[in-house]
Amino acid sequence: MWQSLRRYRIQAVIFIVLGCVAVLSLTSFQTMPILAQPASTLSERPVIKAPNFGRHFQEFGREGSILIYDSKNNRIYEHNPKRNATAIAPASTFKIFNALVALETGVVPNDVAVLTWDGIHRDIDAWNHDTNLRQAFKDSTVWFYQVLARKAGYERMQQFINKVGYGNRQIGTAADIDHFWLQQPLQITPQEQIKFLQRLYQGDLPFSQRTINLVKDIMVREQTPDYTLRAKTGWLTNTKPNVGWFVGYLEQNKNVYFFATTLDMYKPEDAPVRIEITRRSLKDLGLLAHIN
Repeated sequence: MWQSLRRYRIQAVIFIVLGCVAVLSLTSFQTMPILAQPASTLSERPVIKAPNFGRHFQEFGREGSILIYDSKNNRIYEHNPKRNATAIAPASTFKIFNALVALETGVVPNDVAVLTWDGIHRDIDAWNHDTNLRQAFKDSTVWFYQVLARKAGYERMQQFINKVGYGNRQIGTAADIDHFWLQQPLQITPQEQIKFLQRLYQGDLPFSQRTINLVKDIMVREQTPDYTLRAKTGWLTNTKPNVGWFVGYLEQNKNVYFFATTLDMYKPEDAPVRIEITRRSLKDLGLLAHIN
Protein backbone atom coordinates (compact mmCIF):
# COMPACT_ATOMS: atom_id res chain seq x y z
CA MET A 1 0.00 0.00 0.00
CA TRP A 2 2.76 2.41 0.96
CA GLN A 3 4.58 1.56 -2.26
CA SER A 4 1.48 2.32 -4.31
CA LEU A 5 1.02 5.62 -2.50
CA ARG A 6 4.66 6.52 -3.10
CA ARG A 7 4.35 5.73 -6.82
CA TYR A 8 1.22 7.89 -6.95
CA ARG A 9 2.99 10.82 -5.28
CA ILE A 10 6.00 10.51 -7.63
CA GLN A 11 3.72 10.45 -10.67
CA ALA A 12 1.86 13.50 -9.38
CA VAL A 13 5.08 15.43 -8.87
CA ILE A 14 6.29 14.52 -12.35
CA PHE A 15 2.96 15.64 -13.82
CA ILE A 16 3.18 18.99 -12.00
CA VAL A 17 6.79 19.56 -13.10
CA LEU A 18 5.99 18.74 -16.70
CA GLY A 19 3.04 21.06 -16.58
CA CYS A 20 5.18 23.94 -15.27
CA VAL A 21 7.80 23.33 -17.96
CA ALA A 22 5.10 23.41 -20.62
CA VAL A 23 3.74 26.70 -19.30
CA LEU A 24 7.20 28.26 -19.09
CA SER A 25 8.06 27.08 -22.59
CA LEU A 26 4.87 28.56 -23.98
CA THR A 27 5.53 31.88 -22.20
CA SER A 28 9.12 32.07 -23.49
CA PHE A 29 8.02 31.36 -27.02
CA GLN A 30 5.40 34.07 -26.91
CA THR A 31 7.78 36.74 -25.58
CA MET A 32 10.74 35.94 -27.87
CA PRO A 33 11.04 38.21 -30.88
CA ILE A 34 10.26 36.55 -34.16
CA LEU A 35 13.36 36.47 -36.35
CA ALA A 36 12.80 37.57 -39.92
CA GLN A 37 13.42 34.86 -42.48
CA PRO A 38 16.20 35.53 -45.01
CA ALA A 39 14.89 36.95 -48.26
CA SER A 40 17.19 34.69 -50.24
CA THR A 41 19.47 31.74 -49.78
CA LEU A 42 23.23 32.23 -49.47
CA SER A 43 23.76 31.23 -53.10
CA GLU A 44 21.29 33.90 -54.21
CA ARG A 45 22.97 36.75 -52.34
CA PRO A 46 25.14 39.10 -54.41
CA VAL A 47 28.85 38.32 -54.28
CA ILE A 48 31.00 41.35 -53.43
CA LYS A 49 34.25 41.06 -55.34
CA ALA A 50 37.14 43.40 -54.52
CA PRO A 51 38.21 45.34 -57.61
CA ASN A 52 41.65 44.64 -59.06
CA PHE A 53 43.36 47.91 -58.19
CA GLY A 54 46.69 46.38 -59.15
CA ARG A 55 45.92 46.73 -62.84
CA HIS A 56 46.08 50.52 -62.52
CA PHE A 57 49.63 50.37 -61.16
CA GLN A 58 50.59 47.90 -63.88
CA GLU A 59 49.24 50.19 -66.58
CA PHE A 60 51.58 52.95 -65.43
CA GLY A 61 54.45 50.53 -64.83
CA ARG A 62 54.86 51.54 -61.19
CA GLU A 63 54.89 49.74 -57.85
CA GLY A 64 52.71 51.07 -55.08
CA SER A 65 49.77 50.46 -52.81
CA ILE A 66 46.28 51.70 -52.13
CA LEU A 67 43.92 51.26 -49.20
CA ILE A 68 40.28 52.39 -49.31
CA TYR A 69 38.02 52.10 -46.27
CA ASP A 70 34.23 52.18 -46.71
CA SER A 71 33.17 53.46 -43.28
CA LYS A 72 29.44 52.83 -43.59
CA ASN A 73 29.85 49.19 -44.52
CA ASN A 74 33.07 48.68 -42.52
CA ARG A 75 34.76 47.27 -45.59
CA ILE A 76 38.38 47.53 -46.72
CA TYR A 77 39.58 47.40 -50.32
CA GLU A 78 43.29 47.34 -50.96
CA HIS A 79 46.22 46.53 -53.20
CA ASN A 80 49.55 45.45 -51.69
CA PRO A 81 48.54 44.83 -48.03
CA LYS A 82 52.17 44.39 -46.93
CA ARG A 83 53.05 47.86 -48.14
CA ASN A 84 49.92 49.28 -46.51
CA ALA A 85 51.31 48.08 -43.18
CA THR A 86 54.83 49.48 -43.79
CA ALA A 87 55.80 52.81 -42.22
CA ILE A 88 57.56 55.57 -44.14
CA ALA A 89 57.94 59.32 -43.65
CA PRO A 90 54.66 61.18 -44.23
CA ALA A 91 56.32 63.94 -46.29
CA SER A 92 53.86 66.72 -47.14
CA THR A 93 50.82 64.76 -45.99
CA PHE A 94 52.03 65.96 -42.58
CA LYS A 95 50.82 69.43 -43.57
CA ILE A 96 47.40 68.31 -42.33
CA PHE A 97 48.78 67.79 -38.84
CA ASN A 98 51.08 70.81 -39.03
CA ALA A 99 48.16 73.06 -39.93
CA LEU A 100 46.14 71.75 -36.97
CA VAL A 101 48.98 72.57 -34.56
CA ALA A 102 49.65 76.00 -36.07
CA LEU A 103 46.01 77.08 -35.81
CA GLU A 104 45.52 75.60 -32.35
CA THR A 105 48.61 77.28 -30.89
CA GLY A 106 47.96 80.61 -32.60
CA VAL A 107 51.15 80.42 -34.66
CA VAL A 108 48.86 81.60 -37.44
CA PRO A 109 45.53 83.19 -36.44
CA ASN A 110 43.61 81.86 -39.42
CA ASP A 111 43.93 80.32 -42.86
CA VAL A 112 44.52 83.61 -44.75
CA ALA A 113 47.18 85.30 -42.58
CA VAL A 114 50.22 85.89 -44.80
CA LEU A 115 53.81 84.94 -44.09
CA THR A 116 56.56 86.81 -45.94
CA TRP A 117 58.64 84.83 -48.41
CA ASP A 118 62.28 84.56 -47.34
CA GLY A 119 63.54 85.51 -50.82
CA ILE A 120 65.23 82.17 -51.45
CA HIS A 121 64.40 80.93 -54.94
CA ARG A 122 63.26 77.32 -55.05
CA ASP A 123 62.65 74.95 -57.94
CA ILE A 124 58.86 75.25 -57.70
CA ASP A 125 57.80 78.72 -58.83
CA ALA A 126 54.59 78.65 -56.81
CA TRP A 127 56.68 78.69 -53.64
CA ASN A 128 58.56 81.89 -54.44
CA HIS A 129 56.22 84.50 -53.01
CA ASP A 130 54.37 85.55 -49.87
CA THR A 131 51.57 83.13 -49.05
CA ASN A 132 49.06 81.96 -46.44
CA LEU A 133 48.06 78.67 -44.86
CA ARG A 134 45.34 77.88 -47.38
CA GLN A 135 47.38 78.62 -50.49
CA ALA A 136 50.51 76.99 -49.08
CA PHE A 137 48.50 73.82 -48.46
CA LYS A 138 47.30 73.84 -52.05
CA ASP A 139 50.79 74.52 -53.44
CA SER A 140 52.43 72.23 -50.86
CA THR A 141 54.83 75.04 -50.03
CA VAL A 142 57.49 73.41 -47.86
CA TRP A 143 59.17 76.56 -46.49
CA PHE A 144 55.86 77.92 -45.21
CA TYR A 145 55.10 74.84 -43.12
CA GLN A 146 58.70 74.68 -41.92
CA VAL A 147 58.23 78.17 -40.50
CA LEU A 148 55.04 77.04 -38.76
CA ALA A 149 56.82 74.07 -37.18
CA ARG A 150 59.67 76.26 -35.92
CA LYS A 151 57.21 78.74 -34.44
CA ALA A 152 55.22 75.97 -32.74
CA GLY A 153 58.46 74.62 -31.29
CA TYR A 154 59.79 71.19 -30.49
CA GLU A 155 58.05 70.70 -27.12
CA ARG A 156 54.56 71.68 -28.25
CA MET A 157 54.89 69.67 -31.45
CA GLN A 158 55.98 66.56 -29.56
CA GLN A 159 53.12 67.01 -27.10
CA PHE A 160 50.53 67.07 -29.88
CA ILE A 161 52.20 64.14 -31.66
CA ASN A 162 51.94 62.14 -28.43
CA LYS A 163 48.34 63.15 -27.72
CA VAL A 164 47.22 62.14 -31.18
CA GLY A 165 49.48 59.08 -31.36
CA TYR A 166 50.58 60.07 -34.85
CA GLY A 167 52.65 57.38 -36.58
CA ASN A 168 55.67 56.24 -34.58
CA ARG A 169 55.61 59.54 -32.58
CA GLN A 170 59.30 60.17 -33.30
CA ILE A 171 60.28 63.74 -34.24
CA GLY A 172 63.95 63.58 -33.33
CA THR A 173 65.52 66.50 -31.48
CA ALA A 174 64.92 70.25 -31.44
CA ALA A 175 67.33 70.52 -34.38
CA ASP A 176 64.96 68.40 -36.49
CA ILE A 177 61.89 70.54 -35.90
CA ASP A 178 61.59 71.78 -39.49
CA HIS A 179 62.25 68.53 -41.35
CA PHE A 180 61.40 65.51 -39.17
CA TRP A 181 58.42 64.66 -41.40
CA LEU A 182 60.41 65.03 -44.62
CA GLN A 183 63.52 62.99 -43.87
CA GLN A 184 62.38 60.93 -40.88
CA PRO A 185 62.50 59.96 -38.00
CA LEU A 186 58.70 60.41 -38.16
CA GLN A 187 57.07 57.48 -39.95
CA ILE A 188 53.51 56.40 -40.57
CA THR A 189 51.82 53.53 -42.42
CA PRO A 190 48.97 53.90 -44.91
CA GLN A 191 46.80 52.08 -42.36
CA GLU A 192 47.69 54.68 -39.73
CA GLN A 193 46.98 57.49 -42.19
CA ILE A 194 43.45 56.11 -42.55
CA LYS A 195 42.97 56.00 -38.76
CA PHE A 196 44.20 59.57 -38.39
CA LEU A 197 41.87 60.78 -41.15
CA GLN A 198 38.94 58.98 -39.52
CA ARG A 199 39.59 60.81 -36.26
CA LEU A 200 39.89 64.10 -38.13
CA TYR A 201 36.57 63.53 -39.87
CA GLN A 202 34.87 62.57 -36.59
CA GLY A 203 36.41 65.51 -34.70
CA ASP A 204 38.07 63.04 -32.35
CA LEU A 205 41.40 64.89 -32.04
CA PRO A 206 42.81 67.16 -29.28
CA PHE A 207 42.08 70.34 -31.23
CA SER A 208 39.22 72.81 -31.08
CA GLN A 209 36.27 72.41 -33.43
CA ARG A 210 37.23 75.70 -35.08
CA THR A 211 40.70 74.38 -35.86
CA ILE A 212 39.37 71.08 -37.19
CA ASN A 213 36.77 72.80 -39.36
CA LEU A 214 39.34 75.16 -40.88
CA VAL A 215 41.71 72.32 -41.75
CA LYS A 216 38.89 70.27 -43.24
CA ASP A 217 37.99 73.25 -45.38
CA ILE A 218 41.50 73.84 -46.72
CA MET A 219 41.72 70.13 -47.54
CA VAL A 220 38.90 70.36 -50.10
CA ARG A 221 40.32 69.35 -53.46
CA GLU A 222 37.12 68.82 -55.43
CA GLN A 223 33.54 69.70 -54.61
CA THR A 224 30.45 69.03 -56.71
CA PRO A 225 26.73 68.73 -55.90
CA ASP A 226 27.34 64.97 -55.65
CA TYR A 227 30.55 64.62 -53.65
CA THR A 228 33.35 66.33 -51.73
CA LEU A 229 36.93 65.13 -51.98
CA ARG A 230 39.43 66.25 -49.32
CA ALA A 231 43.05 65.22 -49.75
CA LYS A 232 46.76 65.98 -49.53
CA THR A 233 49.70 64.87 -51.62
CA GLY A 234 53.19 64.08 -50.37
CA TRP A 235 56.55 63.35 -51.98
CA LEU A 236 59.29 61.55 -50.07
CA THR A 237 62.53 62.47 -51.85
CA ASN A 238 65.25 60.94 -49.67
CA THR A 239 64.53 57.35 -50.73
CA LYS A 240 65.33 55.44 -53.91
CA PRO A 241 62.96 55.31 -55.58
CA ASN A 242 61.13 58.37 -54.27
CA VAL A 243 57.70 57.66 -52.82
CA GLY A 244 54.57 59.66 -53.52
CA TRP A 245 51.60 59.87 -51.15
CA PHE A 246 47.97 60.76 -51.76
CA VAL A 247 45.70 60.58 -48.71
CA GLY A 248 42.26 61.89 -47.84
CA TYR A 249 38.59 61.02 -47.84
CA LEU A 250 35.61 61.18 -50.15
CA GLU A 251 32.11 62.08 -48.97
CA GLN A 252 29.50 60.64 -51.31
CA ASN A 253 26.21 58.70 -51.15
CA LYS A 254 25.83 59.65 -47.46
CA ASN A 255 28.99 57.72 -46.79
CA VAL A 256 32.69 58.43 -46.25
CA TYR A 257 35.50 56.59 -48.03
CA PHE A 258 38.98 57.07 -46.60
CA PHE A 259 42.00 56.38 -48.78
CA ALA A 260 45.78 56.26 -48.67
CA THR A 261 47.88 55.69 -51.79
CA THR A 262 51.65 55.30 -52.15
CA LEU A 263 53.59 55.16 -55.40
CA ASP A 264 57.22 54.66 -56.40
CA MET A 265 58.21 57.78 -58.34
CA TYR A 266 61.25 58.30 -60.55
CA LYS A 267 60.56 61.60 -62.29
CA PRO A 268 58.35 64.69 -61.93
CA GLU A 269 55.94 63.28 -64.52
CA ASP A 270 55.06 60.53 -62.06
CA ALA A 271 53.47 63.02 -59.64
CA PRO A 272 49.97 63.02 -61.21
CA VAL A 273 49.94 59.22 -61.37
CA ARG A 274 49.34 58.76 -57.62
CA ILE A 275 46.20 60.89 -57.95
CA GLU A 276 45.01 59.24 -61.17
CA ILE A 277 45.38 55.73 -59.71
CA THR A 278 43.38 56.80 -56.67
CA ARG A 279 40.63 58.27 -58.84
CA ARG A 280 40.44 55.15 -60.98
CA SER A 281 40.25 52.94 -57.90
CA LEU A 282 37.43 55.04 -56.42
CA LYS A 283 35.62 54.82 -59.76
CA ASP A 284 35.96 51.04 -59.58
CA LEU A 285 33.73 51.30 -56.51
CA GLY A 286 31.17 53.35 -58.43
CA LEU A 287 32.32 56.65 -56.94
CA LEU A 288 33.34 60.05 -58.33
CA ALA A 289 30.57 59.69 -60.87
CA HIS A 290 27.39 61.68 -61.46
CA ILE A 291 24.46 60.50 -59.35
CA ASN A 292 21.07 60.49 -61.07
